[in-house]
Amino acid sequence: MGGRQAPHPRKKRTVAQSTEADWVSRFADDVIAESERRAPGKPVVVASGLSPSGPIHLGNLREVMTPHLVADEIRRRGYEVRHLISWDDYDRYRKVPAGVPGVDASWAEHIGRPLTSVPAPAGSPYPNWAEHFKAQMTAALAALGVEYDGISQTAQYTAGAYRAQILHAMRHRADIDAILAQYRTKKAAPVRQKQGDKPVDAAELEAVEGSGAAEEDDGGGAGAGGIGYVPYKPYCAQCGKDTTTVTAWDDETTELTYTCACGHGETVRLSEFDRGKLVWKVDWPMRWAYEGVVFEPSGVDHSSPGSSFQVGGQIVGPIFGGEQPIGPMYAFVGISGMAKMSSSRGGVPTPGDALKIMEPQILRWLYARRRPNQSFKIAFDQEIQRLYDEWDALQRKVDEGAALPADAAAHARAVGTATGELPRTARPLPYRTLASVADITAGAQDQTLRILSELDPRRPPASLAEVRPRLDCAENWITTQVPAEQRTVVRSEPDAGRLAALGESERAALALLADGLDSHWSLDGLTALVYSVPKVQAGLAPDAKPTPELKVAQRSFFVLLYELLVGRDTGPRLPTLLLAVGQDRVRTLLGADAA
Repeated sequence: MGGRQAPHPRKKRTVAQSTEADWVSRFADDVIAESERRAPGKPVVVASGLSPSGPIHLGNLREVMTPHLVADEIRRRGYEVRHLISWDDYDRYRKVPAGVPGVDASWAEHIGRPLTSVPAPAGSPYPNWAEHFKAQMTAALAALGVEYDGISQTAQYTAGAYRAQILHAMRHRADIDAILAQYRTKKAAPVRQKQGDKPVDAAELEAVEGSGAAEEDDGGGAGAGGIGYVPYKPYCAQCGKDTTTVTAWDDETTELTYTCACGHGETVRLSEFDRGKLVWKVDWPMRWAYEGVVFEPSGVDHSSPGSSFQVGGQIVGPIFGGEQPIGPMYAFVGISGMAKMSSSRGGVPTPGDALKIMEPQILRWLYARRRPNQSFKIAFDQEIQRLYDEWDALQRKVDEGAALPADAAAHARAVGTATGELPRTARPLPYRTLASVADITAGAQDQTLRILSELDPRRPPASLAEVRPRLDCAENWITTQVPAEQRTVVRSEPDAGRLAALGESERAALALLADGLDSHWSLDGLTALVYSVPKVQAGLAPDAKPTPELKVAQRSFFVLLYELLVGRDTGPRLPTLLLAVGQDRVRTLLGADAA
């Protein structure tokens, strides 16, 4: 069915009741208006581009999530919209990324070949390099609920889809060269993110290295023998690489002659030849016009003076008869406790890595709640517990109707799409509690269920399925992100020396705790108990407000409990730890049995 659907009466309302602070709704308004101006009656087209030159990291995910959220808002309003994800898998393999399992220095022999012609890492089930890394991203996008039309540039180029555009570019190569010449002598100024944000420093610019296309030159075909500028790079028939130089071209016959660094050379008819591609700064605007793209964001590496997005805007109209997409420049995404991301380096977290430790809703929320020009960090360290606390607090406000409009909009975009809600944890217990339980039990399911059942004895979970997938995320975080030396190991035997050295006040405090275990055996009960012991010892009521002196006494008591239970002065929250250890073992380790 072609054309745009009429807005359904029930879909006229957007996610946000007020768009004053909701960036997604504002962009949706602009994109719909621009699409109506450019191509009335046709589907709205938004686009992303991803290069599977290595692990596709969480910074690259912003390239997808920004148009996805806008496209989804447009769908919610009842319009037909296409979100294109262009897999730049016909790009040249530029270098061997560090830290990729199954890859060694021998992969350097493939530099210069299309990504789809490079072998996949050893042990991979996929047929080539590009498909290996595309598969990881495809699985993550499915989990995130991202609807899109994927386009393989290898398939497009080798099928001749762009043959007419290539011939047109070759016939207008002098015009393209004149546009590019305006920028070649300009020194790029420091990139700014937007509206007074701090300049992007050299480290940040280095960090975006690895996006692939942004680093390509503008004239990968500067010819020999006086032919001048050529915006097209053939891949060599002999070695398969783009180490080629165009030495002759005929507009009438479309005959093109090239030589390669490997020694091979040949003459082909470009009207019939499909083993090559336009250089990036010409390829991108060509595709804007070919696909009719209305909205596409770009990273700072594409947006500095003289770079691909700016130059493409000068080429798309005069050469290809199209218009540059509207769209923001998006800022960096960082990782808590780690350097800024670069896919050219090993060990950079991918969306799949993040989805192992957080639910899709949380990851969607991180991208939805910040404007594209705002940088943010994704927590792989202890901050993930605070992040989940913040999310759960927002959920409560949404349930109560007390959330601010922009916050409610970001929440709605996180939990689902126009198609429906994403699967969620039926019983979302606090992440920090689940992490503590996973830490103590080392994943033992029967032990985990026992502890979780005792958190709230009035409403115990019938099975662990009720607390999944959040429980799985917390377990993965503990096992993959928390160093072994920080893991909790409960003592197997009482610390006889420490127990023998207890002072009178310490013995009395432990006795008060042991006496109250049975009647307080729940998460809330034990929380009240551990905080009340120092109050009772000070002659105060168990619910007395803490004073600075009382807080010092509570801290000393907590350290004593940690020392006797886990041999350190810190650990998981004490109520959770006590539940995990179990009453009998707690009594033994605290010396209550002997007493």
